[in-house]
Amino acid sequence: MELDPDTCYKAVASHDRRFDGRFFVGVSSTGVYCRPICAVRTPKRENCTFYETAAAAEKHGFRPCLRCRPELAPGHGLADISGRLAQAAATLIDEGFMFDAGVAQLAARIGVTERHLRRLFDAEFGVSVHEYAQTQKLLLAKRLLTDTALPVTEVALAAGFGSVRRFNDVLKERYGLTPLAMRKRAADGMADRLVFELGYRPPLAWEALLGFLAVRAVKGIEQCDGEVYSRTLSIEAGGRCHAGWVRLEHVARRAVLRITLSGTLAPVIPQALGKVRRLCDLGCRPDIVDAHLGELAAQTPGMRLPGAFDGFEIGVRAIVGQVIPVVQARRILARLVQAAGGPLPEAAQAGLTTPAGQAPLTHAFPTAQVLAALPDEAYRAAGVTAAKTRTIHALARSVAAHEIDLDPHAPPEVTVAQLRAIDGIGDWTAQYVAMRALGWPDAFPGTDYALRKVLGVDTVRGMQAKTAGWAPWRAYAAIHLWHRYEALKLQASDIEEQAA
Repeated sequence: MELDPDTCYKAVASHDRRFDGRFFVGVSSTGVYCRPICAVRTPKRENCTFYETAAAAEKHGFRPCLRCRPELAPGHGLADISGRLAQAAATLIDEGFMFDAGVAQLAARIGVTERHLRRLFDAEFGVSVHEYAQTQKLLLAKRLLTDTALPVTEVALAAGFGSVRRFNDVLKERYGLTPLAMRKRAADGMADRLVFELGYRPPLAWEALLGFLAVRAVKGIEQCDGEVYSRTLSIEAGGRCHAGWVRLEHVARRAVLRITLSGTLAPVIPQALGKVRRLCDLGCRPDIVDAHLGELAAQTPGMRLPGAFDGFEIGVRAIVGQVIPVVQARRILARLVQAAGGPLPEAAQAGLTTPAGQAPLTHAFPTAQVLAALPDEAYRAAGVTAAKTRTIHALARSVAAHEIDLDPHAPPEVTVAQLRAIDGIGDWTAQYVAMRALGWPDAFPGTDYALRKVLGVDTVRGMQAKTAGWAPWRAYAAIHLWHRYEALKLQASDIEEQAA
């Protein structure tokens, strides 16, 4: 993004939330850098300089503001940065990839040379890969010191520092503070859970997002209760599997989601928070998307593209859900989870409550390795057809062998082609996976029955003509159309009940 100083200053003076996370302002009179929405008195224009990233502000000698807390700012969406590869690398760094890896491994992960990654990163962010990674470590440590009661030793390790001594030295050098001085307040002291807040750019159609997830919630791994969404997750890091649960609540007055993690996920906090950001599309720019979709977005502004905690899980859900009702697919998936999912360890169940009328959270979704080895009889017992069993097996083997990557940094065109090459995966399934697992904003499952019904279109050519104007945000258009379809079904149901 080209930063126009006059526009940036106007955003700072008006505390415009649409710019939150898009840039940071360094204030020379205080030596700190802030988010555009910081509640302190607006600094004088001549004291302000503007930076696209927190790392760039810190590179120029500014410390993070303790009031607006730059670590809470929303991240970049896929369309915010011209280089998708640079964004993919930044996302991996945000989620702790470089805790035990170097630039060479990061470059290999996204499929470029180390030299090209360094050049690309500097062009997009104005800082080196190492400078960006160091800033993200420090901001995560700052968040953990402020928001949790974790001991300093655990904070240092969770934030990717090899030792407390190294952590203390870097914190002192960069921020001029010790961990104890930064820890202004203790958290609630509950060792069995960790509470964080993640910001977003308003508006957020939380009710619609929650409704989408609730309709598809699978018993044993997900719960939707009122305004709260909960689920299990399992994250591999450092050669270990860390299982636990996460709970999401919307705090509209502060434009944040309150995230509660089980204490067992403390070693993988950045990875867990990254999954939440993807699930809720917190990097979205609703001002751009809604303006482009026009009338389609007017009824439900701030609609997000529901992402995924795990891309492989979305692939399995899409295969199981082919040409059957969502309710039936949920039952089959629940039986599959019970048969092959990893049971939630007893330690991970601490602090977990089950709302009235809801099934308890008991398992994590089965991994690709497990489903690749699961015998046909187990699939048949869960209600999966023989044809879908072969397709799931093929996908699981490809993912387990790292032949197909279903993470957001994967190239969507290549991945869609790979998926369609698997027997049993057509365009609908591949596009649905691209929408949710890859977060690709222009994916569109044009053969979907509900989408055709709402649009009144019967042919592929007609669908392409009808939706062409929504590119490159057709995935968001699909979510809006599904939302309308569910509303129409609800209205029809109400009319039938009244007539009866």
